[in-house]
Amino acid sequence: MKTWAVVLLVILAILIVAVVVLYFLGRKMQKKQEEQQQQIEAYKQNVTMLVIDKKIMKLKEAGLPQSVIDNTPKMMRRSKLPIVKAKVGPQIVTLVCDQKIFDLVPVKKEVKATVSGIYLTSVKAVRGTLVQPENQKKKNWFKRNIEKLQEKAGAKPVK
Repeated sequence: MKTWAVVLLVILAILIVAVVVLYFLGRKMQKKQEEQQQQIEAYKQNVTMLVIDKKIMKLKEAGLPQSVIDNTPKMMRRSKLPIVKAKVGPQIVTLVCDQKIFDLVPVKKEVKATVSGIYLTSVKAVRGTLVQPENQKKKNWFKRNIEKLQEKAGAKPVK
């Protein structure tokens, strides 16, 4: 057998092992996520709150209780999370918001929210409707330059 064939077989074996390991890790993580979702559903409560502020910030800067920071995995402590400060009754509370609804949360308005512990899972307007944010994703460098070129081409008189 030639050496390139042996190298190719070894690389193929390593790739197969990696795919199998990733498959089983993915299944394990999916089960864990389903259990967490069930816990969130079990502990959810509907509350009326006045949203004071919302930001995306690091966990340590958010003002969450120390027990929450201690129970967070080490790798997640440095990541930025969507944080909402709200007044619930007489208390001002810091909540971790779901990334899906973070853009829907209005600032300085009263909302009916579904909260599970310190996790904000959904919001509804108390008066009126919530303003849907426009889906304006940041454009990459290439798309911005294409649009600039098209605007310039459109502005020039056609001969």
